[in-house]
Amino acid sequence: MIKIYIDENFAQQLAEGLNLFQKHLNRKEKHNFEVLSIRKEFGQGVKDEIWIPILGKEQDIVITQDISIQTMRHQRDLYHKYGIGIFFFKPPSKGGFSFWEMVQQIIKRWDDIKQKIIKSKKPFAYRCTSKKGFELLD
Repeated sequence: MIKIYIDENFAQQLAEGLNLFQKHLNRKEKHNFEVLSIRKEFGQGVKDEIWIPILGKEQDIVITQDISIQTMRHQRDLYHKYGIGIFFFKPPSKGGFSFWEMVQQIIKRWDDIKQKIIKSKKPFAYRCTSKKGFELLD
């Protein structure tokens, strides 16, 4: 089972909804995925330095809007050290995505996310913009 964690900068309901949809898809797909919420699993406000090593031990994946994980050297070094795969969704403005915009962005790219998880060697990081899609970072 491949675990995908949705960071707390997204609504917890997004993780729960994606997990329900994915459970149905798991019956028909070769690879099985489970979608979880970092907030629900680790608590509100947990520091990235806490969950990154834990997820790394399990070779898990993260979807986040927190690009500072990529731009802050100590956090980037941490996810590299622990072999995490990360998808950064970059909103079109400083106000971020609305809930429905984020749902649309992730649903639109869900199959592509899963294929990148399967084919990419960890650690990896992709940035996704609403217009250009995915770009491999590093």
